[in-house]
Formats: sequence, C-alpha cells, structure tokens
Amino acid sequence: MTTNLDKVRILVVGDVMLDRYWFGDVSRISPEAPVPVVRIERREARLGGAANVARNAAALGAQAGLLGIVGNDEAGDEVQRLLEGDGIRSYLKRDEAISTIIKLRVIGRQQQMVRIDFEEAPTDTVLRDKLLQFKALLADYDVIVLSDYAKGSLVAVADMVAAARAAGKVVMVDPKGDDFTRYSGATMLTPNKSEFKHIVGSWSSEEQLTAKAQALRTQLRLDALLLTRSEEGMTLYTDGAQFHMPAQAREVFDVSGAGDTVIATMACMLGAGAGWQEAVETANRAGGIVVGKLGTATVTREELFPS
Repeated sequence: MTTNLDKVRILVVGDVMLDRYWFGDVSRISPEAPVPVVRIERREARLGGAANVARNAAALGAQAGLLGIVGNDEAGDEVQRLLEGDGIRSYLKRDEAISTIIKLRVIGRQQQMVRIDFEEAPTDTVLRDKLLQFKALLADYDVIVLSDYAKGSLVAVADMVAAARAAGKVVMVDPKGDDFTRYSGATMLTPNKSEFKHIVGSWSSEEQLTAKAQALRTQLRLDALLLTRSEEGMTLYTDGAQFHMPAQAREVFDVSGAGDTVIATMACMLGAGAGWQEAVETANRAGGIVVGKLGTATVTREELFPS
C-alpha cells in the first residue's frame, strides 16, 4: 500500500494561509499592563490552512497540487517558496486587492501566549478565475480535497463538487459554517464534533448520534461521513454501517492542524486503493502522532508505517 502512495495525485483547494511562529523567552510582566513580556529569539513560518493539507499529503509521498488565493505580497511569496520546498505543485492565484491570510502565534515557554490573525476575503474576479482553473485541472488529479476554513475562497464549492464528481473524482471536504448543503454530492465530509453539532444539534446517546449522522449523510448524498471527536477518537458512517476508532494520541501537545493531517491521510489512502476501514485506521494513527507536535505539523511515511 505504501508504494502506491507515490502514484496518488491529490489536488487541494481552499483557504491558503501562512502560519508564523515567534518563539521567545518569558521572564517578566510588563510594567504597562498585567501581561507577560516575550523577548523573541526565533521565528518560523509554515504552510497553513489548505496549504497544510497539501503539505501533509506531500509528506506521505503523494503528488500534491494546491489551488488557492494569496495576496501579491511578501507573505504570498513566502507561501510560494514553502510550497516549492515541499515539492507541492502550486496553482496560487495572486489577488492584488488583499493581503495573504496570516496567523501569527507568539510562543513562550512552549506555550502559545497569543494568536494574531490577518485576513481579508478574496475578490470576485479572482474567484471566477479560480473556478475556471479548477475545472481545467480536474483531469490531472485523482482525489480532490476541498479545505474550507470559511475565509471566502470556496464560495463556489457547490460547483466544484459537482464538476469533480461528474469527472469521476473522489471528493473529500473539510467543512465549515452553518450550511452543509453546499457540499451535497461529495464523496466524504470530515466535520469535527463542534461543527457537526452546529448542524444537527446535540445528542444524548451513541444511538442518537448515529441516527443524526446517517440522516445527514443520506440528506447530503455522501458515500461517507467521518466525525472527528477529539479525545473520543473518530467514527466513520457509511451506507448502513459505522466504524469507530478510539483516540491514539500518546500525549496531546497541540491540536492545531490535526484535521488537516486526518483528511490528507484519508485522501492518500483512498487514492492508493485502501478500503474505508484501513483508511480511517491510518488517518486516526496519523492524527494521534501529529497532536504530539507543536503547531501545524506533518506525519512522515516512516512514522506512519514503521518497518
């Protein structure tokens, strides 16, 4: 199975971000306000959002491409450099009217002290160009991952799902927002527990949860729905069946980007010909590894498939 990963072609589409980490020393409280003073000693930049999904797929050996929007700015240049460094094929669209989405995290004593977000929605013209390019790229890829962070670059997601399914592609969606009907017809959705609860309401038993999950899967015409449940693990719902995997994290250090790792691993495994159960088991193992790392991180093939 691992040798097949090299042949899998995955196109990731969605909200592209640059994650910046500023690491520093904390030794005193500010005289200006009751807040810690962080003296920055090291800076690091990583691919975030949809770009982190592509990075995770590439780390497992898949042929990954990324279609997204960044600003025509220094941060956009850095995203491009990082993509090239990770061997990811870039189809970035530059939007002159916006700045690249940046999440800046200040870390002191191995703890996140503050996160500062810079974000603007892309313009209509660039979004139209992106949809046209998406349709043109479909023939080159086997699996399509739509990574929705509700930042505005997937407003045409319903058209993308329809076009990709019509072309016979596996379409996986990491959803956001209060309307999942725009993802109707996808192969699979991977909501987390809070996103799912926002759509279907709360539940009081496992049986009630299953009923709600299967009802949503049927309503949206999905082949599968994968519910990621933090410390409770993850549950896959398919036609008339369900499969639960308990959490495998040895030690939870940082959950940011874990959903990116899960959907990227599922995409790689399904693209390589794995069945649902094997794909979920592998994705669950990958999620358990990545939450033990700081920030948006990846899992290597060697970590996932130790010899």
